[in-house]
Amino acid sequence: MQFTVQPVFLVNFFIIAVGIGVCALCIVQVASSAHLPKVVRQFFTIFFSTLLLYISTHLAREIMDGQPGSGVRTALFIVTFAEILAAGLMAHMMSMLILSVTEPQNAGKIRIALHLLLLLHAAVLIIGCFNGMIYRFDEANVYHRGPLYLLSNLSPLVMLVINLVLLIRRGRKMDPEVRRAFLIYLIAPVIAIAIQSFSYGIQYIILATVCAAVYMFFVILRKQNEEYEKQQAESSRLETELSLATTIQSDMLPNIFPAFPEREEFDIYASMDPAKEVGGDFYDFFFVDDTHLGMAIADVSGKGIPAALFMMVSKIVIQQYTMQGLGPKAALEAANRTVCENNREDMFVTVWLGVLDLETGELRAANAGHECPVIGKAGKGFSLLKDPHGLVIGAFEYSKYKEYEIRLEPGDKLFLYTDGVPEAGGTRSNMYGTERMLKTLNSCPDAGPEELLKKIRADVDAFAGTEPQFDDLTMLCLRYNGPGSKEKQNGNG
Repeated sequence: MQFTVQPVFLVNFFIIAVGIGVCALCIVQVASSAHLPKVVRQFFTIFFSTLLLYISTHLAREIMDGQPGSGVRTALFIVTFAEILAAGLMAHMMSMLILSVTEPQNAGKIRIALHLLLLLHAAVLIIGCFNGMIYRFDEANVYHRGPLYLLSNLSPLVMLVINLVLLIRRGRKMDPEVRRAFLIYLIAPVIAIAIQSFSYGIQYIILATVCAAVYMFFVILRKQNEEYEKQQAESSRLETELSLATTIQSDMLPNIFPAFPEREEFDIYASMDPAKEVGGDFYDFFFVDDTHLGMAIADVSGKGIPAALFMMVSKIVIQQYTMQGLGPKAALEAANRTVCENNREDMFVTVWLGVLDLETGELRAANAGHECPVIGKAGKGFSLLKDPHGLVIGAFEYSKYKEYEIRLEPGDKLFLYTDGVPEAGGTRSNMYGTERMLKTLNSCPDAGPEELLKKIRADVDAFAGTEPQFDDLTMLCLRYNGPGSKEKQNGNG
């Protein structure tokens, strides 16, 4: 058997070999571009795989064309069928892409029409390959076009017309460069088909299709990269702003300890660990006058920046009314009215507010839907104080609150916290709970406020394990040393 290599074959072999290599590189590029949207990666992976099938089957046909043998004949029919079918699949995929980008009002009907055209393409191909109307092989296994060969291009051409209409009527909203890439991909193969339909030889269709597909791919890839870079820049800007917001929020809370080293009547320590960059919890302590210390702890509904903004407003309002001399009950009622006046988002905040008389140890307090405080009596341990609760701040403009009094003796402690402490752990069936919190507090009854808070935080972390923190953790502890105390109680303060 003599195998003669024609110059046209060599040209086609080169075109097809380069096309296969380029398609393979594009598939690798898609796989390595992890930042691309999933739908974009899936589309181009399937698209270039189909294009690879199209040109590979054509290469196989070129190599086997004219070679004797019944097995070769069967293989020629199969690869030719796959080649023409792949061409229809590519046209269908491109049409679906343009349809999704242009988003016409009758997209559903167009989608059905495109599916029917693909089925028609497959039906024409199946019928034509058996009767030789689309393509045939002579006794020497040489490929010949059938008299109705152009029918194999009918469905792709109709899809092409649909695509052009969509781009003309709806493409003005698209990026001009992407629109131009689509048009080049659609028009270049048409010109090649027109040439090749009358002069079979060099594979202009493959050359035009591969070049136009690669150009379209890299235009879309560049646009996606530009969008990704913008998103990264925006993400970086947001991270910087969140970092600044975290710093601002932290600076809004008393965070220098010892807080009042010149005052011997008490020791106080507090901490706030947000679940996100910024949180909705807050604590506060401040002097109302020289002998009265105001304390507050609160938990805003929600998390993140909205909760942080609402937290700042609530903190300022509550502190303002308390420092005007209002008692805890009156201060909460005034703060609630102010918050309700400008609360279109219907946010709310739970608050415990107390004012301690440093000369007598008398603590006046009111609770707006917050967790029960914990009282640690010297020599008796810690226990929950079941205090009267009112509605949360921001729920109802005319809410009323009950004020109550307790007396702290020298050495007594007050422990305040938000629900992030007892609810740590992530699930209702597996929460840290107040019982374990009290057990940890009672394990070190003589510890100072700072040590107590660190003990609780360490125990919460040990309990939660690898579970992510889902709520802010905020705590405040005060130890009352007594009026005019010259020596503080043992423990850190």
